[in-house]
Amino acid sequence: MEINVLIDAASSGDARALGKLCSLVEDGDAQGRLLAAKLYPFGGTAWTTGVTGTPGSGKSTLVSELAIEVRGDAERVAILAVDPSSPLSGGAILGDRVRMGAHGGDEAVFIRSLANRGHLGGISRATSVIAACLDGLGFPEIFIETVGVGQSEVEIASSADTTIVMLTAGWGDDVQAAKAGFLEVADIFVVNKSDRDGADATVKDIEAMLEIGPTTEWRPPVLKTVATTGKGVPELWRAVGDHRKFLMDSGQIEHRRRKRAAHDLASALRANIDHSLSSEQPTSSLLDAIVARRTDPWSAADRLLHSR
Repeated sequence: MEINVLIDAASSGDARALGKLCSLVEDGDAQGRLLAAKLYPFGGTAWTTGVTGTPGSGKSTLVSELAIEVRGDAERVAILAVDPSSPLSGGAILGDRVRMGAHGGDEAVFIRSLANRGHLGGISRATSVIAACLDGLGFPEIFIETVGVGQSEVEIASSADTTIVMLTAGWGDDVQAAKAGFLEVADIFVVNKSDRDGADATVKDIEAMLEIGPTTEWRPPVLKTVATTGKGVPELWRAVGDHRKFLMDSGQIEHRRRKRAAHDLASALRANIDHSLSSEQPTSSLLDAIVARRTDPWSAADRLLHSR
């Protein structure tokens, strides 16, 4: 399908066109880069909410419930769910997003599974690019759900305007051990499965952690939810709105968007370098020179970067 035709179809909400567009961007080839370049100037208005947390905390269920809240305002919503990669195909293992089946008949909800393809940080390299494309296509609300691998999932803070960190009841004993990791990226804390014993203790542990932490203009609220029943989800969505208002009123949104631009630029540079290294030329001669010790990897990297 011709690029402009694909963009027009995706803009109208055609699910197949949206899926094709995401596939091209995820492949990272010339067509995908062209798509991203064409759509990028039309973005900048979507609000991106990242949802990360411990495995089994109920991220998919909570994101599905949040999408219902968004749809209550008659908005379109996109969900990018990053899953572990299949060791055989490289595709997302949970590609059907079975836990989000409630939106199967809603054309205003677009759900896309993305394989992390071994990328650390809880998201895939293509995640922020696809989010930017969906922004350019007019989606006002975008959710990014991370893989769920623990403390390494801090990269989501570079791709989202609001970051929700999910924990479960009884997780309090590990709060202090993990506070130097992904807990510190939270704009909002959620203790899910709060109908279980230990929920109140977990909330108190997080609050205690915030008390001894650095003082900031925005103090992350600690909320309780039961995602399977929707309990606490409206309050969570209001908290996202409160954080959005804070960032806009304080002017901090510009700082966050600038940090995202820096992250996306660095990611694009790494992708270009990886593409160069995967091609036979001009890297073959550089590799020969490194093996023969006629040059070093760092000088060769400078030459490769400056030749782009």
